[in-house]
Amino acid sequence: MQWTDEGIVLGVKRHGETSSILELMTREHGRHLGLVRGGAGRMLRPVLQAGNLVNAVWRARLDQHLGQFVIEGLNLRVGAMLTQSHAVYGVTHLAALCRLLPERDPHPAIVPMVEAILDHMSDVAIVGALTAQFELHLLTELGFGLELDCCALTGAREELIYVSPKSGRAVSRTAGEPWRDRLLRLPPFLTEEDAADPSMRDIADGFALTGYFLLRRVLEPRGAGFAEARDSFIATLIARAPTE
Repeated sequence: MQWTDEGIVLGVKRHGETSSILELMTREHGRHLGLVRGGAGRMLRPVLQAGNLVNAVWRARLDQHLGQFVIEGLNLRVGAMLTQSHAVYGVTHLAALCRLLPERDPHPAIVPMVEAILDHMSDVAIVGALTAQFELHLLTELGFGLELDCCALTGAREELIYVSPKSGRAVSRTAGEPWRDRLLRLPPFLTEEDAADPSMRDIADGFALTGYFLLRRVLEPRGAGFAEARDSFIATLIARAPTE
């Protein structure tokens, strides 16, 4: 068995004296693990950093085996991010999100979305919006997508500014007014392709929305919760944002 694919490094664990177990989020083969000979060595250690893009050749005698990776670095972006605290937290959070996907289950849209987030890591507003959008998309990939195209109560498609925490469906301004304190706010950037640059309040509301449903529908049924990296990522984004 053999295939070649590009992937983003999610993490690495030392294996024996010189080797490592590498975890990649690949374009066509999903989240995949494999052994890297010499992965703990001086030459490969900088390549196998979470967030880097690599080319991977995977080989195994049988498909169900762990297999071995031969790795070549393509975009070693992580070194330039180490001075930005939000970037360190962000890379850790993105890896944790990818680990919610089943191993070896193809999700072709995931790598391009993560790549876009990593490429915009220096801009706190853009990276915040892209990450919240990614969390919303991940709910769909996991089978828990929200219904945000029309009002759950009236069927209206305009002024959808709330989401029901029970149904995960959008609610319009008029229909939701009596229950606005019980509803989650739906910021425009999560649903409108041409939405104006979101404010940091919009981004915080976006994370509150996606975080609520990731926790209730994905993490809590697995007996898990968010890692500290998510809260730290959001907090450092807000702290670095220009005063509005």
